[in-house]
Amino acid sequence: MRDLVFIAFIVPLLGLAAARPFVGVMLWSWISFMNPHQLLWGFASSQPWAAMVFVVTLFGCFVAREPKRLPINAVTVLMTLLIIGITITSFAALGPPAEVWAKWDRTFKTLLGLLLTAALVDSRRRVHALIWLIVIALGYFGVKGGIFTLVTGGGFIVIGPPNSMIFDRNHLATALLVSLPLMNYLRLQSRHQVVRHGLIFAMATTLFAVVGSQSRGALVALVATGAVLWTRSRGKVLSGVAIALAGAAAILFMPDSWVERMETIRSYEQDGSAMGRITIWEASVRIALMRPLVGGGFLSMYKQDIVNMVMPQVKARAAHSIWFETLGEHGFVVFGIWLGILVAGGLYTLRIARHTRNRPEFRWAYDLARMSQVAMVAYMTGGSFLSLAYWDCFWTLIVVLAAVHKLVRQPAAQPVDAAAPARTGGWRMRAAAAPIATARGSALRP
Repeated sequence: MRDLVFIAFIVPLLGLAAARPFVGVMLWSWISFMNPHQLLWGFASSQPWAAMVFVVTLFGCFVAREPKRLPINAVTVLMTLLIIGITITSFAALGPPAEVWAKWDRTFKTLLGLLLTAALVDSRRRVHALIWLIVIALGYFGVKGGIFTLVTGGGFIVIGPPNSMIFDRNHLATALLVSLPLMNYLRLQSRHQVVRHGLIFAMATTLFAVVGSQSRGALVALVATGAVLWTRSRGKVLSGVAIALAGAAAILFMPDSWVERMETIRSYEQDGSAMGRITIWEASVRIALMRPLVGGGFLSMYKQDIVNMVMPQVKARAAHSIWFETLGEHGFVVFGIWLGILVAGGLYTLRIARHTRNRPEFRWAYDLARMSQVAMVAYMTGGSFLSLAYWDCFWTLIVVLAAVHKLVRQPAAQPVDAAAPARTGGWRMRAAAAPIATARGSALRP
């Protein structure tokens, strides 16, 4: 029954995506972020929905009259360079070609979809729609996981949708932390009290879901995210008290087993999992030093024969760090490009905030920039312990920030009374306006 409902919902949207490509972008993003088909039980769960939506959306871009133009900015340029970079490193990869190119294919499609998104996000309404999509896609698991944690007393682990990038509890917890400040942004922008209260409920339950994941890395990221969220919130006293009480309530609710697991952070030297991550980080650096221009290629840290080239005593495993994952797999050049995307996103938030600080008409952009800074801290802190370097949901936020920067800086965004006169015929317009102004002035005189 679920499969039939899902198909009845998605098929009409596929037709609409051919006529309105932005609908296709929204649909593709929803499937990529949330993986709703993985929540089904029948034949629909194994269908390549994301690929179908992407093909239809590309078709729509050629036949539909909807305006579309890829902007040239730091993010789109760096993403294009990243496509070129990972292609070169895949040709030089040390791992099995079939596995390497399979991951290249997934990453390439993700980057291509992001460039398509960048070409179609050209208004505040579309920016708002994408933020809502991110919050709904991730918030579903936050609300569901939070309620599950409350009902079970925190005795079970919260995980994400199967066969997805956020299935692992650590990945899901970091994704939920990224969604928290975006929920707060929507709360600040929502006019309806019911929506605001609903978002507060979603934030509270998502916090319980993060703690219920029982991820030690998520606890570290939660502390960092809470601190930055406080500095970026309005009303420091009330927000500080609210954040502290919410965090304390979630932690005190958890059972003793959770506390014992979190306390192992202090004695990480005696924890096999923590030390395994540290040693694979060192191996990643050594692979990059051995091949500084191309690294070991996709999945190089997963292959024992490759790890043996630099550290034979270390067991091959996931890099468990966005930084070391990218560095070990692609070398210093591609790592610099990948890092540049993060830096560009951060700089865009600073520029947006500076440009809109005292402009009420762009309060939405100011709030989004400030909350996006919190989301970036959550991703970078949590990602320091996770293999989440190619997460399309976070990259979409970076694309959105680049679009917002353009929206608040373009001349059309200037107030009408502050707009400069047109160059062509400008003197005629001013000359014609002068008698009108004089007439109005004399009419106002007593």
